[in-house]
Amino acid sequence: MKIARNDIVEVISGDSKGQQGRVLKVDKAKNRITVEKVRLVKRHRKQVQGQATGGIVEMEAPIDISNVRMVSKGTRDSAKG
Repeated sequence: MKIARNDIVEVISGDSKGQQGRVLKVDKAKNRITVEKVRLVKRHRKQVQGQATGGIVEMEAPIDISNVRMVSKGTRDSAKG
């Protein structure tokens, strides 16, 4: 099953098990995807002139593609296969 941007997926293993979200980014070379509001990590950003303020920023980290499964678009139920 191919997973692409904007697909809805559910995490089936790991700390974020059971969470659903929209795919933001797919890295086929590393077999990893980034899912919206899943596996949030905190990054410390330095303030740079001309950009937003620095500080601690919460952002999504990639997870392995084998740890997710596709969700049916109409019913939001997990798809098999």
